[in-house]
Amino acid sequence: MASIASNFGALIQDVGAAWMMTSISTSAGMVALVQASNTAPIMLLSLVAGALADGYNRRRVLVTVQLFLLTVSALLAVITYLGLITPWLLLAFTFLIGCGTAMNNPSWQASVGDIVGREDLPAAVSLNSIGFNITRSVGPAIGGIIVAVAGAAMAFAINAVSYLAMIYALFRWKPVYPNATLPRENLVRAIGAGLRYVSMSPNLMKVMFRGFFFGFAAMSILSLLPIVARETLAGGPLVYGGLLGAYGLGAVAGALANGRIRELLSSEDIVRCSFAGFAIAAAVSGASGYFWITAPALFLAGGCWVLSLSLFNTLVQLSTPRWVVGRALSLYQTATFGGMALGSWNWGVLAENYGVDIALFASAAMLLVGIGVGFLLAMPSFGALDLDPLNRFNEPPLELDIKPRSGPIVIQIDYEIHDPDLEEFLLLMTERRRIRIRDGARNWTLMRDLENPDIWTETYHTPTWVEYVRHNHRRTKADAETFDRLIALHRGKERPRVHRMIERQAIRHTDDVFHQVHFPPDH
Repeated sequence: MASIASNFGALIQDVGAAWMMTSISTSAGMVALVQASNTAPIMLLSLVAGALADGYNRRRVLVTVQLFLLTVSALLAVITYLGLITPWLLLAFTFLIGCGTAMNNPSWQASVGDIVGREDLPAAVSLNSIGFNITRSVGPAIGGIIVAVAGAAMAFAINAVSYLAMIYALFRWKPVYPNATLPRENLVRAIGAGLRYVSMSPNLMKVMFRGFFFGFAAMSILSLLPIVARETLAGGPLVYGGLLGAYGLGAVAGALANGRIRELLSSEDIVRCSFAGFAIAAAVSGASGYFWITAPALFLAGGCWVLSLSLFNTLVQLSTPRWVVGRALSLYQTATFGGMALGSWNWGVLAENYGVDIALFASAAMLLVGIGVGFLLAMPSFGALDLDPLNRFNEPPLELDIKPRSGPIVIQIDYEIHDPDLEEFLLLMTERRRIRIRDGARNWTLMRDLENPDIWTETYHTPTWVEYVRHNHRRTKADAETFDRLIALHRGKERPRVHRMIERQAIRHTDDVFHQVHFPPDH
């Protein structure tokens, strides 16, 4: 309920900002930049926000961000009321609000998984979308009324007040987080771990790219809708609010039908239908001069919007273990909202130079191209991967007294593999390499003994001992299949031998071996 109240205020603020820009600037590019300034921070800050969501108490992060948003929104309302607002100042405030949204989203999205189990996650994401789109269906229309009657300053003030509900709910919420057994990663290393995990996860990379493509192509409608309402339909704030209301009603309908549609269609079919539906909506919005034709097209676009984005969100969460889910969501949002920001700017420039109808037709053509991309980068289906921690690793007793920060650590694992099993072994090792690097290993190599060809040695490094322990804790139950198959191929009398070693330099730092070499003068 608090989220619905906050979303309600945010949508009213969006209407106020978009219509305020049309009132103080005649540039189509400036109008489109309102959406870009709101979404660009998500592209710029999501990585940091994702690392904070995974490394810190999510509730505290959310409370801090909500207080920041309350302050910025209140200042915007006061400055607008005093008549001091300018186009660039309005963009600066919407950019700051976008920064707060960027810092809020990964912690909020990851918190859904803190509230419900994995089996309920798709339904919870859909419910979250329903709550947002219920406000989208009525918020813009009410926002249009507020702007028409009381002005944009009142819309900004209502947005500031709406944050109070979320702040109150967060103070009342008492989540139980698991006790941390390892020290927190520093911010730079945590961001690197998130980038590495996503880059070594093919399914996640597909979702990221399709999300970027969809956000770029589909953003034409939302970014140009104020101009469509004002010029194509010759309307005012009420017409603009009505169009957004139709869009929101379609999104609610899409969210309500989400579960049934997923039973009937595959993930890729849903994404292709969403691209096609948006293409139709963009073409109709560019060609139609009547509200009663444009509104149904926007209803279709709203349904396609929530179906595709909730699907992308759910796929990311179901394809990611909890230790990195905030960073994975932040990267997904970086890709998707980065596409939206670039799309807002691109379609705004196109509309300013060639007209809003040409921009919308070009967007429709690009959305059709997005359908074809699915034949090369099809969406993964909702799998049954168990990404809970494997918890097989027990920290071994060490004879050498080392500290958590001691390192670098070198790991060698010896396997005895007979010739008939080599092909399968090498295929498994390819997957093993991906998992190792994904979870933090460096310098992974596979070596074969020249004197005893049946002996194969897997080698990798970690920077410190604590990073080695962290690497093993990241292994999931889904990863166990690869390891168990490798054990089955091992022909030794005992399990594969694991050597854990720490690197040491034989040359002192003060030594310079080249000082001991005397070259002839002509050298």
